Amino acid sequence: MSGNVELLDTVLAKAKAEDRAALIAYLPAGFPTVDGAIAAVKAVIAGGADVVEVGLPHSDPVLDGPVIQTADDIALRGGVRIADVMRTVREVYEATGVPVLVMTYWNPIDRYGIARFTAELAEAGGAGCILPDLPVQESAVWREHAAEHGLATVFVVAPSSQDKRLATITAAGSGFVYAASLMGVTGTRVSVGEQAQDLVRRTRATTGLPVCVGLGVSDAAQAQEVAGFADGVIVGSAFVKQLLDAPDEAAGLEAVRALAAELAEGVRKR
Repeated sequence: MSGNVELLDTVLAKAKAEDRAALIAYLPAGFPTVDGAIAAVKAVIAGGADVVEVGLPHSDPVLDGPVIQTADDIALRGGVRIADVMRTVREVYEATGVPVLVMTYWNPIDRYGIARFTAELAEAGGAGCILPDLPVQESAVWREHAAEHGLATVFVVAPSSQDKRLATITAAGSGFVYAASLMGVTGTRVSVGEQAQDLVRRTRATTGLPVCVGLGVSDAAQAQEVAGFADGVIVGSAFVKQLLDAPDEAAGLEAVRALAAELAEGVRKR
């Protein structure tokens, strides 16, 4: 079975045709448990997420703030494995038909084996990977395997990226470009702001790929703000925080579904 990069392309194109941004939700696999994470991802889709990112928990998540680090720690203490990530992708995709990407640091893939990882992700129905710390100049072998299996390779660009560097990154990527709205780690912010808008403008000048903004969006007003200039709005920490703060699993599922619904409304107001 080949991966679902075409499905991802179709979903993002459909959002654009509807004159709105896509809502992309992130949740880590294995948090609060493997089954709990699968239920939570299904809940954000029920609330209105167009695309989901399943995080592969890592012991040294350099890009992630305290909220996601806490969730990753819980998942790792629970013994989450790459097989559980693949199961999460498979069960979510089979139940919902929504594109599912894996967001992961490079080290776990490197240790697991690129050929094995891409084959298993495609077989599970995955749409691709977001690789925040894989340098483009070292990505050729990964991209070859990903393309062979019909998987998108999503790279992350930052406000510090120079225009020439942006062009190099976007030429190598597929699916969409993940624009980190500000320097620093993931987490909710009071404002996502002008830096993100400038980055989207500069990135768009180099590519026809959709440009989706993450790092900092936590409510409908911010989603609306970002939807005004980006093709997709990526939300992670705000969902994880709902699960961390919930008194029990049922309340957590309802909280993430409700937040997804609020954000889905936000991305539709331009």
